[in-house]
Amino acid sequence: MLYNRLDPNEEWLRIARHGIEFLSGHGRDEEGNWYFALTRDGRPLVQPYNIFSDCFAAMAFGQFAQASGDAQAQAIALATWRAIQWRKDNPKGRYAKAAPGTRPMKSFALPMILSNLAIELEGLLPQAELEAALDTCVSEVMHLFYDREHGLIFENVAPDGSHPDCFDGRQINPGHGIEGMWFLMDIARRRGDWDLFEECADVVMKILDFGWDAREGGIFYFLDAQGKPPLQLEWDQKLWWLHVEALVALAKIARLSRREALRARAWLWFERIHEYAWSHFADPQYGEWFGYLTRRGERLLELKGGKFKGCFHVPRALYLCFREFEALAR
Repeated sequence: MLYNRLDPNEEWLRIARHGIEFLSGHGRDEEGNWYFALTRDGRPLVQPYNIFSDCFAAMAFGQFAQASGDAQAQAIALATWRAIQWRKDNPKGRYAKAAPGTRPMKSFALPMILSNLAIELEGLLPQAELEAALDTCVSEVMHLFYDREHGLIFENVAPDGSHPDCFDGRQINPGHGIEGMWFLMDIARRRGDWDLFEECADVVMKILDFGWDAREGGIFYFLDAQGKPPLQLEWDQKLWWLHVEALVALAKIARLSRREALRARAWLWFERIHEYAWSHFADPQYGEWFGYLTRRGERLLELKGGKFKGCFHVPRALYLCFREFEALAR
């Protein structure tokens, strides 16, 4: 992505090819589904239960194909995208733990990431297929998961968009909601749909008002829409990715909203979250960011990479913020 959009640095492309070749040889099962984890020498460790592995693989191979012109990478990206479309109504397949039919739920995470993945694959997907995918994502997010009464994005909903009165049905993930909104803001900007852009910007503000920890600072990991105790033991932790994704959303609003008052409010939020993030997550001595804090902002873990924290959210967010500031300066 950096090679394509920032600087055609051959060293970056060499590093990308190293990863692509490893994944091409070891990353998929016989049906083309992507394993969640491999050993160092490429043997599968964790079954391909997680469709998000496929989403990130499609994103990687798509960007590499655009950078290199590699036909095999393009074919893998498109085959993975189409497999995701086929699997999306039952993403875990035989690995699903929920008993079918008792309490059917749809998860926000998949339409959220597909709204970004589709744009990442622009140039590889046929235009009609791309637009149809974006239409579906926008419709699902704004008509199923966005609850206008609360002004919030619900993490799980019944197939008709209603909210079962249970832990999952009341769950709010502020980071997912904010990240999903800037994905839709990108779609809105691409299409010139400024009503959608402004609606998403308002949702970001409502999520921040709801999700910000007024006592200790930072954004909560999980909350309950009705203020009841969340199920997750880690609900009050502060995670790196929520905060950098909020910075991206706020930078976009501060530059592009057509309402002066909202732009000003976005800047205030940006400064607040920027101060929190750089004083708590960033490591000024050795670089990169720590990932996990207690509610009080104390470091929970010294590691900077693990099962879920890779070199993704931080560099992407810094790049996107840089681009927004660059445009704002012009």
